[in-house]
Parts: sequence; C-alpha cells; structure tokens
Amino acid sequence: MCPPALIPYKPKNPKTRLSSLLSDEERERFAAAMLDDVKAAVKDAMCSPVLVCTELFDSEDVQVTITDADLNGSLNAILPQSVGPTLIIMADLPLADAASIRRVIQTDKDVALVPGRGGGTNVIFLKDPAKFHVDYYGASFLKHKKIAEEAGVSVDVIDSFRLHTDIDEPWDLVELLIHGTGKSRAYLEELGFSISADQGRVGVGRKR
Repeated sequence: MCPPALIPYKPKNPKTRLSSLLSDEERERFAAAMLDDVKAAVKDAMCSPVLVCTELFDSEDVQVTITDADLNGSLNAILPQSVGPTLIIMADLPLADAASIRRVIQTDKDVALVPGRGGGTNVIFLKDPAKFHVDYYGASFLKHKKIAEEAGVSVDVIDSFRLHTDIDEPWDLVELLIHGTGKSRAYLEELGFSISADQGRVGVGRKR
C-alpha cells in the first residue's frame, strides 16, 4: 500500500508562538526542517507525500498542491477527489517515524485518528476519503470523532507519542531536543539550543 500523505504546510511566517526564541527567518527554516523530517518518515512508511500550501512553494522532491482556501477548505476540496486510502499528517511532527505512521495506516477501522495536545488532531487516515470531511481548529479531535460517527464509519483512536508531539510552544522544543534525530533537532543545535535545567525543571537554553 502506498497511499498519498497530504501535508498542510505554511511556508511564510510559520510558528508565530516561537517568536520569542526564533527570528522570522529562523522560524521559516525551522518549519522547513520539520517538514523535511515528516516527509522522510512518510516516505520510509511507503507513502507518497503531497504538500498542501496556500501560497507558492517550490519543492524538488514532492508534489505541491496550491490552494487559496484555508486549511479546512483546502483539504475538503481534495478529499472528494481522492481515490483510495489517504493520510493527512501535520508538518510540525518532527518525531514522526515510519513505524508510527505504519501503525496508523495498518488500522482495521475505516478511519484512524491521532490526537494532538489540547484537543487537536495531528494525523488522520481515511480508507474512503469521500465519506469524510475535516474540521480543524479548536477541539478538532472531538469534531472529527463526531464527523466519523455521523458518517457511519468505524474509528481507531491511536495513542502515539511520536505523532502526538507537535511543536508549537517554546517548551515543546524540549521533547525535540531529547527525542529528535532528524534535521529539525540538528537545526536547533546549530542555532545554539540545548537542554537546560533550573531547580529540577527542564527547559531549553540558547548560546548566543
């Protein structure tokens, strides 16, 4: 099985909640490094990455779909046209690996959902995309469970540390520096970031 993996990606002004630690250029390069890690994991899992962007973006190694809609509008325009099983995976999951992705796409249910922190949805696998639509933002995990229920399809909720760990806030970098092995961790270390401990609390520090 080699399903397409739709990866929503924002190339300009990404990860604004990291602005206290990273400059605009650094955030763009960091987002690109995380995307590279996700693409590598997707390919290792024998899926075909397809970037879904809202603005022009050149990629030498994967297909890019450009749309002028928001995240929901973009994906909901693509899903009805998708033939066969389809994966949706966020671009800020740098701990993702082939084993965790294979676990999702090998589900025996119609839909697999991987929750993110704070009620979000990090990964969705659909055996029949035409029967489903996405509704991100807010408590999207609960919304996606309800959408599946109303569509009459079975759901597998998958607990995965590597797919649960998205990078949005400064403290999220701790998990990446501890568990990451790819380009995004290497980029943070290149910028001078490392694990720090203050009175037993683990955080990140940066050498200027």
